[in-house]
Amino acid sequence: MSQRTAITRRSFVAGAALVTVLGRGGRAEAQDPRVVEAAKKEGKVVWYTSLVLPSAERVAKLFEAAYPGVKVEVHRTGSERILQRVMQELQANIKNVDVIHTSDAGHFVLLKDKKLLAKYTPAGVEGFPSGFKDKDGFSYGLRATVNCIAYNTKAVPAAEAPKTWKDLLDARWKGKMVTAHPGYSGVIATHVLALVHLHGWDYFKALAQNQLMLVQSANDPSTTVASGERVVAVNGGEYSFYQLKKKGNPVEMVYPKEGVPLVVSPTAITSFAPHPSAARLFTDFTFGRELQQFLADSEGLYTGHPDVKYPADKPKLSDLKLLNTDPDELLKRNEEIKKRFVEFFGA
Repeated sequence: MSQRTAITRRSFVAGAALVTVLGRGGRAEAQDPRVVEAAKKEGKVVWYTSLVLPSAERVAKLFEAAYPGVKVEVHRTGSERILQRVMQELQANIKNVDVIHTSDAGHFVLLKDKKLLAKYTPAGVEGFPSGFKDKDGFSYGLRATVNCIAYNTKAVPAAEAPKTWKDLLDARWKGKMVTAHPGYSGVIATHVLALVHLHGWDYFKALAQNQLMLVQSANDPSTTVASGERVVAVNGGEYSFYQLKKKGNPVEMVYPKEGVPLVVSPTAITSFAPHPSAARLFTDFTFGRELQQFLADSEGLYTGHPDVKYPADKPKLSDLKLLNTDPDELLKRNEEIKKRFVEFFGA
């Protein structure tokens, strides 16, 4: 199990409030007692997730507080690594994971086709937008983010910051920018496909001429820019930048008017789940309004839940031009995306 990450005071307060709400008649009390009892007998749920570790650990602690006796075993890595691990484990006849959550919607097309997902509809998703729901009921979008441009406010004046995706092609930014990798991150694979639709592969060929620093996770550009190691991020999950900005780091986000890639991150229960009752209990919990609101308040994420309210200092999705990608196309073009990226950026 991953070592528990220290929880900030702000997150602890938010978590305590959520547990209080749950104890007053939220999802914990609404659950079928038989499911809760069966989950306690199983003792744990194994969660493979691409959600950044501090956030994933906070979700785990909130669930454990709501359902004492059921532990969450968190395994966090990049989306592409999660799929690779699941397939390698199954080849070795290892059936370990109960719930899979990545930011590459194409994964869930593949897993469904291979009959590796259980059909399960968590309570509360009826009002979610169609883009957050698999039409066959095998997976649902747990959270969403947009990819944005970001810059270090100590190094780049607001008036000089890039405002559009093509502004990043300016030679003035040569050696000063960072990108995450679609071979590791589902958020970035989705981003690349969205911008290929917008500007074509020639855009990335030109972008590579500016000698970008390469990192792995969609979370990594935010820390790289905040530290000043590079002053502009050409992509990255907006929620990561938002969290660092809220903590006082010199980071500002830019949402290009020609559109920002929307990344919906699905979750699903495996058809071979060793702890099926705990998996259903955990899935219901994560889609409850209280936890979905927590993701928006504490983590800076977007969700599909119609009753979730967002912080006043975050743009509403309705205020942004969203670049959507099709999960089937994302799956079909996954190898092309990784191959062309390595061709242009060299790794």
